[in-house]
Amino acid sequence: MSDAERNRSRKQILLLGIGHTNAHVVKQWASDPLPGCDLVCISKFPSATYSGMLPGTLGWQFRDDEMQIDLRALADRANAKLILADTRSLDLQTGHVHFSDHDPISFDALSIGVGSMPAGWDQHSHSPLMVPIKPMQTFLSRLSERISTIATSQSAPLRIAIVGGGVASVEIALCLRQQFDKRNLNRGCSIEVFTSGHSVAQELRRRSVRRLELLLEARNVQITSGSQVTDVGDHEIMTAGGSRHEVDCVIWATGAAAGSVLGKLGLQTDERGFILTHKTLQSFSDARIFAVGDAGTIMESPSHKAGVYAVRQSPILWDNLRAFIAGKTLREFKPQKSFLKILNTGDGKALLEYGWLTVHACWVLNLKTWIDRQFVRDFQTGPTKV
Repeated sequence: MSDAERNRSRKQILLLGIGHTNAHVVKQWASDPLPGCDLVCISKFPSATYSGMLPGTLGWQFRDDEMQIDLRALADRANAKLILADTRSLDLQTGHVHFSDHDPISFDALSIGVGSMPAGWDQHSHSPLMVPIKPMQTFLSRLSERISTIATSQSAPLRIAIVGGGVASVEIALCLRQQFDKRNLNRGCSIEVFTSGHSVAQELRRRSVRRLELLLEARNVQITSGSQVTDVGDHEIMTAGGSRHEVDCVIWATGAAAGSVLGKLGLQTDERGFILTHKTLQSFSDARIFAVGDAGTIMESPSHKAGVYAVRQSPILWDNLRAFIAGKTLREFKPQKSFLKILNTGDGKALLEYGWLTVHACWVLNLKTWIDRQFVRDFQTGPTKV
């Protein structure tokens, strides 16, 4: 067989977005590549950020590089190709993904793992106050730039608003307060969490929520509940009730919304714009296409957009890509109803919730740090490529 014939017979697996689930495929490929297949990775950024370590890094518990995965190094270990490109469209008939800054790329199987964006951020993106928490790769630098701009332009204390009442907002508030402590910026600086719900962290049990409320109060973080933010101006935010709040920075940390790229692909989606999939993680629109992590919604068993599900989908995606290429039966992903939750509280401790148990202690943070470092280390290091 000639080289040209051999190349034509090879199949190509394309990973669009290298989040938790797709990154697992690259890692597995390094030690167990699919015979007769090439792996191509597409990302808008040269690194991937591990979300579990973002609050701790905000609180200066870790260096920025400790939560980052170098995608070039990861791809090199797998003998895969990494392309930094901006996706424009998807052509199902020809099996190509088109880009605004790169030639089209063909695929025999495509896994879409582009994550999500915080809901409603784009409605206020014109405001200089806005710092959405995603993309996570640039969140800390964008926040630092905004705080530096404020510090050099005014002498008054900082006024930080965090929009969104989920656990992410709580961790950000507490760990940002920790950073301010270390920078001696806390004198007079205010941090206020705005949530449309009746409390923060409503996904947790009431006992855990009450513990967090007490922690936030002790750390001088105000909670303004029942207040949906409807507008963000140049110097203030406005809530649905008509009240105005002067602020210097708005950290937008609302629930997940579909990123704009998903709307460019022409695939069947749920009512929120996430790609509809079967339990095998395959798109309703085309069996060659998988959607994982926040990017996909399993029609038969939809679950919350949370990193834990992206991680749990990893072995299913890996097995199903292999099975699809080989023409074998695919596995189904069954999301668990409950899982261990650990929140970094920015005080040398973390809060753990599992079932009926709630614990806030130093050893919990040690456990979380160990779990997080082990997870990231698996992607940061690997066997030397021969």
